[in-house]
Order: sequence, then C-alpha cells, then structure tokens
Amino acid sequence: MAIKQISVFLENKEGRIKKAVETIAKAGINIRALSIADNTKYGILRLIVSDNEKTKEVLKANHFLVKENEVIVIGIDDEPNGLNSALELFEKAKINVEYLYAFVSSKTDKAIVVVKIEDYESGIKSLQEGNADILTEEDIANL
Repeated sequence: MAIKQISVFLENKEGRIKKAVETIAKAGINIRALSIADNTKYGILRLIVSDNEKTKEVLKANHFLVKENEVIVIGIDDEPNGLNSALELFEKAKINVEYLYAFVSSKTDKAIVVVKIEDYESGIKSLQEGNADILTEEDIANL
C-alpha cells in the first residue's frame, strides 16, 4: 500500500521551484500534494502527482535530478490529536518517521498525511492493526 512519491533536488536559487512546477503543469500533470525542505544550497521538492512516469520523464528532460521513493498516505481525523494518534502506532512498533507532510481536501473530512518511514512492512502492519485509514493511489486520485 505504499505510494510512489517524486523527489526533485533543486538548487536553492530564484526561480527553480517555479520552473519545476511549470514543467509539470505544461505536461498536463496534476500535483496532488507537495512539500519542500531546503537548506542554504539546495531544496528537495516532494510530490504526489497524477502520473509518476511522465513527471520523471519531463523533469529529467529539463535537467532536474529526480528520485522516486515510497511513502504511506493515511487519512486521520482532522481534529486536535489526530496526527498524534497515528504517530503513536509507529512509536509502539518502534518505527522511525523520517518525515511527513499533510494536506486537506474538500472531498473528505479527513486530513491526509504523507509519511516516510524506515520499515514499510512493519509500518503498514502497525497501521492496519491500529485500524488506520491507509489510502491507495486510487483514493488519492479521487481527492
């Protein structure tokens, strides 16, 4: 149930984020979620998109360094302590959360959280045992 995420490595200079997003848009690809982390030299743009293969292709053709990796996407109650409830499942299983980002959609009453963890098999098992709402690619496409 892992979802493929695109990571784009960007020089931390004016216009690079816009160029990446514009490249994706011109190819007719829908960005479902995104996050960016940066330091003084570079940034990492993380994306959930409607077409991973096409995204990788157009970004590489435009000289972006692109990597694809797996994340888990879960729906959590959009209320205080909603995120903590999900994180407790990972903590109980001693699974490290490397990073996460979240978004909301008007098509659901849940907040959507994208989570990168070290051990997917154990993480998914923990979420299933905790009755977490693990989303599929089809679920995300319908948001």
